[in-house]
Amino acid sequence: MRYLDNIYKQSDISWFTPVEIFKPWYAHAIAEAITRTANFSVPLKIYEIGGGSGTCAKGIMDYIMLNAPPKVYNSMTYTSVEISPSLAEVQKETVGEVRSHIPKFKVECRDAADRSGWGDVEQQPCWVIMLEVLDNLPHDVVYSESQISPWMEVWVEKQHERESLSELYKPLQDSLVTRCVEITDLDKTKTPQSSAVTALKSIWSKVHPKPRRCWLPTGCLKLLEVLHEVLPKMSLIASDFSYLPDVKIPGERAPLVSTKKDGSSTDYQDYMEAKGDADIFFPTDFWLLEQIDHYCSGWLKLQDDHSSKKGRKRRTITLESSAFMEEFGLPTKTRTKDGYNPLLDDFKNTKFYLSVPTHNTK
Repeated sequence: MRYLDNIYKQSDISWFTPVEIFKPWYAHAIAEAITRTANFSVPLKIYEIGGGSGTCAKGIMDYIMLNAPPKVYNSMTYTSVEISPSLAEVQKETVGEVRSHIPKFKVECRDAADRSGWGDVEQQPCWVIMLEVLDNLPHDVVYSESQISPWMEVWVEKQHERESLSELYKPLQDSLVTRCVEITDLDKTKTPQSSAVTALKSIWSKVHPKPRRCWLPTGCLKLLEVLHEVLPKMSLIASDFSYLPDVKIPGERAPLVSTKKDGSSTDYQDYMEAKGDADIFFPTDFWLLEQIDHYCSGWLKLQDDHSSKKGRKRRTITLESSAFMEEFGLPTKTRTKDGYNPLLDDFKNTKFYLSVPTHNTK
């Protein structure tokens, strides 16, 4: 912990991802998960969304080079889809440290959620990796005046005479927000309630109205809609924070918004106060991520209940990070002398989501 504390004090970076802290073992575990389940009758194709400094890409390619059959490594391709031009250059340098990786690796500097950047639909099986991507994707917040009032979109406006920002509430209009609300409310709509319970809720909400705020992963929905369209046979590995401690901003799935100055972080109580280089982390609701995945695959329908009559198009599982590492990693490599193992014992608030296609394509 002292070692990490010193690194943070010396760096402008607010936090390092687990794949950076535990290199190369974290990336090796992901590579093992891929090699254990990949179909090697076709060339291995990997896409990574938001590849950071290239540590994950290099770790995976190193592992496959050393542990998979030579034909798998020789025919593989690894594409990083990176929105930041400066990080794209860093990734090329990191992976380029191993000469044989260079012809197999490429960086496409673009927004992965923009359909136009992907070109034709890829019909071959492939892998998509997203490490700590979901927590930085755009979110929308919706507001409700009481427990039973309809959700409203929250807009932010700047008034001419004042420097500060203020919120404005409007009926749901944005299609992405509307779809996200419907997916979020699916568990409520499919649980039948008696008219007496509904009437009691209505009376209670009038006597004790309790405003609600909910942060929606609209950026995740947009990204997964694009990925399912262009990579229908993708297998997905995503890792992220399942909850965040000491969040001061109100609302369900609210973000942690902080800024770093002179080596120490300060958290904001209101997202509208954050200006300039504030860091924004959203917790990932893994149940909702699974629902969005099933919706984008075409299995889960919003308006009717036909979804359960056909076979699911995805097989999914959510694992604690420690369980994933015990299954696919080499925990002996990160165990300390007294038995403490940061790879398993730290980052307790992170999980892995694995999603692979089934044969139910109809």
